[in-house]
Amino acid sequence: MAVEAEAKAGSLGVDFVEAAEHALASGRLDGVSDAELEGVMTAAVRLYAAKAEADTAPAAVVTPDRVTPTDIVVTVSAMIRAAGLNLWDVSMWFNRTKR
Repeated sequence: MAVEAEAKAGSLGVDFVEAAEHALASGRLDGVSDAELEGVMTAAVRLYAAKAEADTAPAAVVTPDRVTPTDIVVTVSAMIRAAGLNLWDVSMWFNRTKR
């Protein structure tokens, strides 16, 4: 049962990545709805943060050669605004060492 759940979860991630890449390649950004994107981003951020706080650090947060600095800044800026943070708040965490 656990193996089936892992296989399904892996498939869902692959399915989303494929849908997002197709939307970007075709220029049809509505191929992934805003609600779907918000759900995936929320889940991914929560999971990454949980792994980052755990004893074993997660893999890289992104594949550097697949995103641009602009992609990163646009996304991070939106996340900072959504959380009601400012750059001073972020600076306190930026150089934080792990527990």
